[in-house]
Amino acid sequence: MSAAAYPAILPVLPEIVLGLGAMALLMVGVFRGAASVRVIDFASIALLAVAGAVLLALPGGRLVSFGGSFVVDDFARFLKILALIGSAAAIAMSVDYAQRERQQRVEYSVLILLSTLGMLMLISAADLIALYLGLELMSLPLYVVAASHRDSLRSTEAGLKYFVLGALSSGMLLYGASLIYGFTGTVSFPGIAQAAAQGGIGLIFGLVFLFAGFCFKVAAVPFHMWTPDVYEGAPTPVTAFFAAAPKVAGIAMFVRAAVAAFPGITNEWQQILVFVAIASMLLGAFAAIGQRNFKRLMAYSSIGHMGYALIGLAAGTPEGVQGVLLYMAIYITMTLGVFAVILAMRRSTGMVESIDQLAGLGRTHPTMAFLLAMLLFSMAGVPPLAGFFAKFYVFLAAIKAGLYVLAVIGVLASVVGAYYYLAIVKIMYFDEAAEGFYPMPIELRIVLAACGLFNILFFVYPGPLVGAASAAAHSLF
Repeated sequence: MSAAAYPAILPVLPEIVLGLGAMALLMVGVFRGAASVRVIDFASIALLAVAGAVLLALPGGRLVSFGGSFVVDDFARFLKILALIGSAAAIAMSVDYAQRERQQRVEYSVLILLSTLGMLMLISAADLIALYLGLELMSLPLYVVAASHRDSLRSTEAGLKYFVLGALSSGMLLYGASLIYGFTGTVSFPGIAQAAAQGGIGLIFGLVFLFAGFCFKVAAVPFHMWTPDVYEGAPTPVTAFFAAAPKVAGIAMFVRAAVAAFPGITNEWQQILVFVAIASMLLGAFAAIGQRNFKRLMAYSSIGHMGYALIGLAAGTPEGVQGVLLYMAIYITMTLGVFAVILAMRRSTGMVESIDQLAGLGRTHPTMAFLLAMLLFSMAGVPPLAGFFAKFYVFLAAIKAGLYVLAVIGVLASVVGAYYYLAIVKIMYFDEAAEGFYPMPIELRIVLAACGLFNILFFVYPGPLVGAASAAAHSLF
């Protein structure tokens, strides 16, 4: 390879590692069959760790490749690390489940690797074509893993619903992108930013369709309708994956597209985001109250959390984007920790998903109950847990940007949301004890302990994460 060609390929090295590794593991699976499933699972986690190490070893500053359509800056580095952590945890959490449910499939981990490759592409996309390619590469494996439990009617239905609605949202996004290209004459974000400074009604139309596609991917109202059914129907480790890593990539494309491509029409997209954030927070708070299925409740909870995260973007300031990044980092740990408990809800009769089955968990499994209670308190935003700081930073950014009504509605929605989190804690500690669960597999213990301790101890030393989020946010502006 010539010295001239080397710098162009340098920013894409983590993606190349992941892509080649996924292809190699697929070949191992093809030739070795079902015997290689465990090897592929652990090799996939190792591959994600290697991709992360390569990413951190890249030179600092802003790296650009493919004629400006692929950008690696501090913003991309921060979110790529989050996506890699989310994917690795999701694979680790699926190992024991797949073995017990006889769902060990060679392609499962490979599909997650390819989806993660799409996420990394999406996070670095700096033009509409790269964004669409990354989005499809992320989404297509997700449709397959949602329906991966072929003997389950619910799983097949979840995959089909997700695919049909996902195709519709991709079409809307593509239509918006074509309108934007038609009115600006370019697909690159800096070029669109220059053309957007003049405004124009056609561009606003394109922006609305583009944001509709984004809202679907992050499960924000009014494009959230797939979320409860897909979360409930998909196999539980797949739901844990859906709730974590793809959300990071979705928020990343939302933030980069809004800030980098449309800085000249901030007022227009601010109005869209304020509506989406308020609607998502309120729906997440009220619709979850009546849910008895834990996975379905987590679906409404995630809709609400995306609403809170978008408050930071609605502010349209570096502080707001910093709040979004911190929110996503903390949201991932809360979500993975709760799903580790959901995966551990197993008795002699099989897996259970009803919240009522947690009755008396404080007596039968005290450590698990304590960590789950801390994660739920964190989700509710109770100080001094990490979830409180996540909400504090986005609300503060909204107040500084003059969005007082948005911040007040956010606080009120948090109070309503606290009800259903506290209801679960009440069931665990005050209800008559139900039959205990099987002991937790070691992978789930590690994930639960890491996530629980992070949320409990975050306030002791928040500096590194806050500093990294601040540097990442400022690299966009």
